[in-house]
Amino acid sequence: MVSKRPLPSLVSIRAFEVAARLGSFAKAAQELDTTAASVSYHVRRLEEQIGVRLFLRHAQHVELTDPGRLVAREATNAFAALRASFIKAADADEARLSLTTLPTLGTSWLTPKLGRFRLKHPEIVLDIDLSPEAQDLGAGRFDAAIRNGYGNWPGLRAIELFPSIFMPLCAPGLKAAVAGIADPRRPLDVPLLGRDDWWTLWYRALGFSDVALPGSFGTRLSAEYLDIAAAAAGHGVAIGSPILFQSEIKAGRLVPAHDFVAGDGRSFWFTFPVARQHSGKVARFRDWLCDEVERDLDAARAFTRRARIMEP
Repeated sequence: MVSKRPLPSLVSIRAFEVAARLGSFAKAAQELDTTAASVSYHVRRLEEQIGVRLFLRHAQHVELTDPGRLVAREATNAFAALRASFIKAADADEARLSLTTLPTLGTSWLTPKLGRFRLKHPEIVLDIDLSPEAQDLGAGRFDAAIRNGYGNWPGLRAIELFPSIFMPLCAPGLKAAVAGIADPRRPLDVPLLGRDDWWTLWYRALGFSDVALPGSFGTRLSAEYLDIAAAAAGHGVAIGSPILFQSEIKAGRLVPAHDFVAGDGRSFWFTFPVARQHSGKVARFRDWLCDEVERDLDAARAFTRRARIMEP
């Protein structure tokens, strides 16, 4: 029959295990960062709880009793197994990185690059969550995030990646049809795609303070990358980031409908809890990500250099 006697204090068991393994209350105190008197107190408490003397106390040293040696062997094995399980848990945690990011950035910019991360770090499995809402990194579900904003999130470290800028983008075949897009007073036959507030801010940056957007909006889509896909298919002119959609511009699927670039003062940031700042997997992903950003910023310098930043 298994005894229902309650387990003695774990603090007392730990003090006894270290003292038994090192053969000294003083040495145990050094490992536990406490005092020899505290170790002696907890060992005495353990002896009282189980009703068995575990140490013989002499003037200059302590000595395990026969029951003490039995308990010490089992306690040492138990703590060794516990330490091993912590190491295994840490190794398993380091082998999987959970990241949450915005749907457009994750779909159009990050995902096509992940093969390079996999080649560089095959030991890390990535779990990518795409969510338009910022997820709580303090809840433990995610290790890190790529967010859009101003970088001032309490409890998080934030590393700036690249600015949030946008400009009109369209299929090459529509370039002539949107030649007058810079003047909102002129009617536009081509449908607009994308967020009203970005279009309004873009025209404000051009100098039009009271903007009535020209033409009508085409299909309303739920994410920027869908607007861009519609624009590439020739269904309208979209407002989007020349950094996020750099590959579409390079491939000739999209062209700037106008060369003017605006921004709202925000940026994309790699963020993670302060408690994760010494995590190896987070550091490896951060370093790889910053290399990718540096490469894309070099290619997009012509856009970022002339962007006019406006308050939303």
